[in-house]
Amino acid sequence: MAPTSSDPAAVAARPEYAERLTLPWWLWLAGLATAGLLATELWLGSTGLRAWLPYAVLLPLAAVGLGWLGRIPIAVHDRELLVDDARLPVRYVADAIPLDAAGRREVLGVGADPLAFVVQRPWVSGAVQVVLDDPADPTPYWVVSSRHPVRLAEAILAARDSA
Repeated sequence: MAPTSSDPAAVAARPEYAERLTLPWWLWLAGLATAGLLATELWLGSTGLRAWLPYAVLLPLAAVGLGWLGRIPIAVHDRELLVDDARLPVRYVADAIPLDAAGRREVLGVGADPLAFVVQRPWVSGAVQVVLDDPADPTPYWVVSSRHPVRLAEAILAARDSA
């Protein structure tokens, strides 16, 4: 039997926020075009079956590499902030600050704390700075790229307040 929307187990199983930091289409196009250009350069120097080997190897490798770059999931679920394989219980969150491109540049600039946990993707302009309040952890804050930083910050704070 499928859970209904009034079922408490279904409500608890749903993530409060979820997003994946995938690559934009133009980066896929540029990456595959670069691999194709390199394969063409290698093809020009070969004959026979070896001429097509660069295409058979480089294009799939480029696709796998581009897919790997866009694999980072971000979620707020079960009172935890999940960023790839890192988990942060929201009870240790003091504040969550949404950042635009300029704010992210300032937080990650020259004055950045070297102990900060950073998951930054340059093709995503927004980010969230999660300030921590855990005396046992030397990490002062997390900076996480997000396409919807305001929604992510609100989800983190809502999960913290409901805990």
